Amino acid sequence: MDSESTSIRPLNPHSDIELTTLEQQRSDISLSSEQPGASVNVQELPPVDEGRKAWIFCLSGLLLETMVWGFGFSYGIFQAYYTSHPPFDKASHIAVAAVGPTALAIEYGAGIFLAFVYGRYPDHMKKSMWFGLVLNSMSLILSSFVNQVWLLIALQGVGLGIAGSLLYWPVIFLVSEWFVQRKGLASGIIFAGSGIGAGFIFPLIVNALMDSLGHRWTLRILAAIQAVFGGIALVGVCPRIPPIKYRRGQRRPQFIPPRLQFFSRKVFWTFATTTFLQAMSYFPVSLYIAVFTATISSPLSATIVLSMFNSSGVVGQILIGYLSDRFPYPWIMFGSTMGSAIAAFLLWGFADTLARVFAFAIIFGGLSGGFSSVTFAAATDAANPNPEQAGMAASAATLGKGIAAVMGPIISGVLLEAGKSVSSGPYVLQF
Repeated sequence: MDSESTSIRPLNPHSDIELTTLEQQRSDISLSSEQPGASVNVQELPPVDEGRKAWIFCLSGLLLETMVWGFGFSYGIFQAYYTSHPPFDKASHIAVAAVGPTALAIEYGAGIFLAFVYGRYPDHMKKSMWFGLVLNSMSLILSSFVNQVWLLIALQGVGLGIAGSLLYWPVIFLVSEWFVQRKGLASGIIFAGSGIGAGFIFPLIVNALMDSLGHRWTLRILAAIQAVFGGIALVGVCPRIPPIKYRRGQRRPQFIPPRLQFFSRKVFWTFATTTFLQAMSYFPVSLYIAVFTATISSPLSATIVLSMFNSSGVVGQILIGYLSDRFPYPWIMFGSTMGSAIAAFLLWGFADTLARVFAFAIIFGGLSGGFSSVTFAAATDAANPNPEQAGMAASAATLGKGIAAVMGPIISGVLLEAGKSVSSGPYVLQF
């Protein structure tokens, strides 16, 4: 093992422990005389927080984030087309609307399961990502041939959800190997991919292809595009610390680690509850802000507002990630949630002009959209004194986000229907 990690002095007092623990854990397993069948890789490790390989990993993660979440959050474009064009225009609108949230819920919820899988089978992580890329493209291609909603849910919902999980979560689990002092900044850059994809790339591509070619060829072309760019991204996503090579019959770690102490810590449950409540407010706004804007202005203005909302999220992800490397994360969480609440109360609550909606989209999109960039700081604190379990803590907390992705829009839809019978005024959305 090189001496590189001992020269690092991160600002987070737990980060150097986390890196050392990861390296020592794998070194102990590889060199242990109790496991003579394990192969030993003696090589110099690339530096953390800097260097070509670290930033290639970060940019590759950004590209995968754009593919997985950018496409997932753009399902509203498909939903509008499916409900107004054959063969799904006669189908239940509720069933069609379930396709996108199904994929998102799986992608958010699969993290804790994959954390256990990769803990037992770390040498199969990269293979699973390639399988996820193949499944992603095949799900899109097969979706282009179906005429029944249940098949659409199975392919563009469940299939894409599983594929996205296999592409996304390994990046999250490997961030801690490549970044210590700049972990917040790196995660903010990676998370910004969702805003880039949902705010710019996929709306432009999908709308143009839908108008000229219809949904079937749109799905096939997107499958090819994602296969190419996903393959490029996977080349750059690799562990900094070589995974242990297990031989056939060799004992592996338990599927579920015997001591998951973060489940008994109050800081974890506070972090998980805050993440759930924040997601319950974020997802309905991201879904309805364009619809609301169209009621007081033009469809073009609605598109502009949605782009501003997602663009602000990109800036917020990077900025909040940068700040989480330098300041205590609870204060950043408090500022993000309090600022978002004030913006919703004073700007959207009284929004009767386009200027107020623009202001709300920028402030709420930046503060609430950037909230997830504190995930690594909070998860590391929750996992202490076992920082190697920070990835598991983050994935467990994110499970609630998947539930909120489904519950939030449903509850908002119920409130929206109830609001139709109320006279107009502040806090009443008339559709």
